[in-house]
Amino acid sequence: MPATYSKNRETDTAMFPKMPYGESNFKKVITEGFVYLDKTGYIPRLEAAGSHLFLLRPRRFGKSLFLSMLEHYYDVQYRAEFDALFGKLYVGQHPTPLRNSYQVLFMDFSGIDTDGGHDTVLQRFTSKVEMHLRTFLHRYRYPDHYQTALWEKVSPADKMQQFIEWLELKGQKILLLIDEYDHFANSILADDVKLFQQIMGKGGFVRSFYEVLKTATQRGVLDRLFVTGVTPVMLDSMTSGFNIGKNLSLHEDFNEAIGFTEAEVTSLLQPLADHCQLSIEELLADTRDWYNGYRFNLKADNSVYNANMLLYFVDSFDRKRCEYPEPMLDENIASDYGKIMGMFTIGNRNDNFAVLDELINNGEVQAAQRRKFEFDKGFDSDDFISLLAYMGFITLSRKTLSGEIFVIPNYAIREFYFHYFKVELERRNQISIPNHELRLAVEQLALNADMQLLLAELERVMQLLSNRDALKMDEKHLKVILLTLIYQTQIYFIHSERKMGHKYPDILLLERNPLKIPFQHLIELKYCKKGKKADAANGWEAKKQEGIAQVEGYLQLPDVAALRDLAAWVVVTDGESVEAVRLR
Repeated sequence: MPATYSKNRETDTAMFPKMPYGESNFKKVITEGFVYLDKTGYIPRLEAAGSHLFLLRPRRFGKSLFLSMLEHYYDVQYRAEFDALFGKLYVGQHPTPLRNSYQVLFMDFSGIDTDGGHDTVLQRFTSKVEMHLRTFLHRYRYPDHYQTALWEKVSPADKMQQFIEWLELKGQKILLLIDEYDHFANSILADDVKLFQQIMGKGGFVRSFYEVLKTATQRGVLDRLFVTGVTPVMLDSMTSGFNIGKNLSLHEDFNEAIGFTEAEVTSLLQPLADHCQLSIEELLADTRDWYNGYRFNLKADNSVYNANMLLYFVDSFDRKRCEYPEPMLDENIASDYGKIMGMFTIGNRNDNFAVLDELINNGEVQAAQRRKFEFDKGFDSDDFISLLAYMGFITLSRKTLSGEIFVIPNYAIREFYFHYFKVELERRNQISIPNHELRLAVEQLALNADMQLLLAELERVMQLLSNRDALKMDEKHLKVILLTLIYQTQIYFIHSERKMGHKYPDILLLERNPLKIPFQHLIELKYCKKGKKADAANGWEAKKQEGIAQVEGYLQLPDVAALRDLAAWVVVTDGESVEAVRLR
């Protein structure tokens, strides 16, 4: 859907409308001149889909703005502002009978600190529930004594029950919107599975709270419900016996409801392309590599960009110098995803590491995707892989007879994997790989085409590895270790087995806008198994010559020959010592 712009913009900013990066208030976005990509066409579809709906998407994907849009559309208090807010949008031209017809209870469960155990989490959850109920009562001018009576109730379920009873007495139907319903639950799950089961399971205060909501739907008070979150870890608690709820997260028709399609991204990038005289195709190719790739249903026509990642790129683009932002990923997003990496500790950590190892080595994993999680029955590989998909660390690629195939969606997420792989490599082998030395080593590679410092770090790490990991040493394992070292810097755009013509060089280190560096690199890796001294020497030389022949073939490819200031290497190792040969 095309971007919608505010009328009242100064001429000098008309080319670059304000990006709603970090903005989740729909009214502010529409009235203060921010660009808005129209998602209101999904409102009729949502109404047709059912009355009690759930839509899960990864963190920082644009869920909160979508929910705010629904709030402003349905809330009776915004009736007079309908034309100003929605007049130019799809739903403004095609309104539904339910527009501005509800008192809206909005609840947001992000920001609940999960440190401190059961009682502390209960207190903080209770405070959140009470705050949202009080806001509703004040907003719609309910009697003041309701506030006092609400405060006297102790548990979140009791507070909600009292609230529902008041609405029932008045014959009032409401719309309930819940944002980040699972935010605190994901944190607890990563730290303490038993505490998670205690809070979310039968008799837990969270399940009791949602059982009240189920009662409210049966009584007709809770007429419509829309819930967003990241994972379905709490759906069992929330929908137990609540069989009228519908999860739209993996439905083809809602694949693009949250996030941006390439057509929408083009409308955001075109002003930058025009201003900087850049190729729109080149801008799309780069942002596609970094932020696109999410697919929530294999039959869906389009993959989806992470909305906040893309908005950060456009908002932070250096319009004066026509350069990409540095870094390419906002630190707030990086911090968010770094915390989510804690989910890798759920279940059997060694099994999870095997999934990580397979993803990094082979680029894909296979699983039967879960719609819900039942932690009392265990947590297996299918559960873990499905959890990674909901969190946005992998995405659907294709289906086989035995399950779905998942891949890493984009370069931003690939960086997270290699950062985490280093952490796990250090933990499992009780070694330390200092980032400062790695930065210096890659800097020498970039500035002087000097690989000695990097090879010294590679050699040191391989010698420190335990026998268990050394037994798995092969060319792929060697490549993963070298990539892990290089990924700790942000100097190069790193490609592993990128298709060039009909060939696949092991590693390409390419210039990364906005950095301007003297040397790019092509690296072919060869692993020589240890053996008798004479045999080893012959094998080493044979591997070296094999690599040289491959690299010489790569250099004849037009796409490779066109790369500026390219240094080409063959790196040979037996798992302990390393030799590099530069061909160009």
